[in-house]
Amino acid sequence: MVQVDLTLDELKTKIKRLNSQGGQLKMELHDLAEGLPTDFENIMEVAGRTYQLYRELDELKKQLKARESQ
Repeated sequence: MVQVDLTLDELKTKIKRLNSQGGQLKMELHDLAEGLPTDFENIMEVAGRTYQLYRELDELKKQLKARESQ
C-alpha cells in the first residue's frame, strides 16, 4: 500500500525515484529476454518486482493528479 501522508514535493520526488528504478527494471527484463533461455529462472522474480514497482508508481501518479486538481 502506498503512503497517503506524503507532502506534494515528497510525492513528486518519490515518483521520480520510482520512474528511475522502473527504467532499470525494464532494462533488466530486456536483458533477461535477450539472453533466453539462459537465466529463465529469474524472469518471474524480476517481473514481480517490476509489477510491484509500476503498481505503486501508478497509485502515486493518481494521488498526485488528484491533489493537483484540488
